[in-house]
Amino acid sequence: METDEKEIFLLIGKNLKRIRKEKGMTQEELARQSTYSLGFIMNIESNSYLQTFSLGTLWRFSKVLNVDIKEFFKS
Repeated sequence: METDEKEIFLLIGKNLKRIRKEKGMTQEELARQSTYSLGFIMNIESNSYLQTFSLGTLWRFSKVLNVDIKEFFKS
């Protein structure tokens, strides 16, 4: 089955939310530590809104959350 771009962004958003919660971090804390807005974080984690972002953004999240960037792509 072919995966489209939207599915990749939704998968990463789902994993971002899971990892953030596993680390005991709120969306507000992630926003502050990553220097992105709370709304941006909320949009990425949303199942109903497609928020695009760069690999640089994902790299920054991996550093703030102290996880390998590959963790965001696990299905």
